[in-house]
Amino acid sequence: ILEIKASITQRAEGTILEAKRDQGRGVVASIVQQRGILRKGDIIVAGSQWGKIRAIIDDKGKNCQELTPSCPAEILGINDVPVAGDELIVVESEARAREVSEYRKSVILKKKTTILSRANSMENILQNIKTGEKKLLSLIIKADALGSKEAIVSSLEKIGNEEVDVQVLLSGVGGITETDITLASSNEALVIGFNVRSDLQAKKLAKQQGVNIKYYSIIYEIFDEVRALLSGLLSPLEKEKFLGNATIKKVFKVSKVGKIAGCLVTEGVIKKGTKVRLLRDNVVVHAGDLDTLRRHTDEAKEVNQGMECGISIKDYNDIQENDVIECFNIESTPRKLEEKTN
Repeated sequence: ILEIKASITQRAEGTILEAKRDQGRGVVASIVQQRGILRKGDIIVAGSQWGKIRAIIDDKGKNCQELTPSCPAEILGINDVPVAGDELIVVESEARAREVSEYRKSVILKKKTTILSRANSMENILQNIKTGEKKLLSLIIKADALGSKEAIVSSLEKIGNEEVDVQVLLSGVGGITETDITLASSNEALVIGFNVRSDLQAKKLAKQQGVNIKYYSIIYEIFDEVRALLSGLLSPLEKEKFLGNATIKKVFKVSKVGKIAGCLVTEGVIKKGTKVRLLRDNVVVHAGDLDTLRRHTDEAKEVNQGMECGISIKDYNDIQENDVIECFNIESTPRKLEEKTN
């Protein structure tokens, strides 16, 4: 058994275990005291946040005036939600607490800016081109507690595949603010709020900028919604459907139109507005669109097997007798993002 000891005379220090915004109580942080004695009324800095302790509630739910090393407790009074793992220290004045807090916020903002710029760096762009440009769904996540936020972000980052993926631009605890909306607008991102709401200014700005905000109270609904959105980004499956063949019996030259192929439909059906291939000795010499389809002198929607018709191919005139025109359609089927089993 290690004989671990802590000083009770030095400046108080602890660690944030969990933090959330509680209605009626404000920001509530669960901590464990490690060194020194933490007292009610102390001015503290926790990560990039600061505050003056309004209350200390021990693990039995009792209000305390002070907290000694190795004791867990909840504290009230921090101005915003800190991150789990942040160190909590007592400082001498509010001015010093503000100074430390602002400096740490600027460092965090700089890191986020660097990460975003790297995400759009030339190296990544080239990599996307090489692998077949991956489509990204940009998100901003705001939640009511650190645990919820981390669970949402970690799960969302596992949803994508080699074609589509989620890019979390920002995640945090607390209500949706104007800063979140501005970031979403500049990056065409979707804002997701879990058990939180946007303030009045953020709502107005979102309406002006056309930013979509979605609110959730059930965590699994977020994953279903994001998976559906990613499925919409997937390229559809395209399948060719053969319609029919027509053999060119005679070629007619028509002024201001070009060459018209007088054909006999030998198989299936020829339909207007479809794709065609021109085959010469069973070799494809051209692929394009069917321009006009006529039955005698009238426009026709389709011509069936055994019937004669006139066909012109859009922007192509190099047709000869005995060439075969193959008619086909491309059918697109939407794809669905599959859930990962591992």
